[in-house]
Amino acid sequence: MKAAARLLIAAVLCLAPIATARAADSLEAPVKATYLYKFVPFVEWPAAAFTSPTQSVVLCVLVGDPFGAVLDQAVRGQKVGGRPISVRRLARTEKATGCHVLYLSAPRAPAAVDALQSAHGAPVLTVTDQASGAGGIVNFVLRENRVRFTIDPRAAAHNGLTISSKLLSLALNARGGG
Repeated sequence: MKAAARLLIAAVLCLAPIATARAADSLEAPVKATYLYKFVPFVEWPAAAFTSPTQSVVLCVLVGDPFGAVLDQAVRGQKVGGRPISVRRLARTEKATGCHVLYLSAPRAPAAVDALQSAHGAPVLTVTDQASGAGGIVNFVLRENRVRFTIDPRAAAHNGLTISSKLLSLALNARGGG
């Protein structure tokens, strides 16, 4: 009986990290989806980025969509400064024009590289899933099974965006100074 109990405990201990990882994976997309629209009030876009005071803030997703309906549900009914938030999914060959936030799940994919290059200098908050020099302004990273993010304030400034000090203080690191 003792041997069976030890075997059961060993099996549970071996499977616990797998269960924790699966639970973290199941929450990763909803957490990232929530972050995407929660970043918006902490970013200041130049006035020319919007055609009218009531134009939607457009959240675009390119190169794979890990969110599905989760992102649509997260932004449903949300407004920032009187502006509704809308979601647009881009085809691999489609330009990211009209996007205020551009999320790239695979920032090194050719379409993503093109999109990052076309967003360079444009009033677009680029968000990627890798912090390894992918070129996004905000980069999601996983630390201790939690979704966290880094911010590159210089890249934001180059795109004409101002990131709130409140958001910068929540980032793991804010590369390049303010």
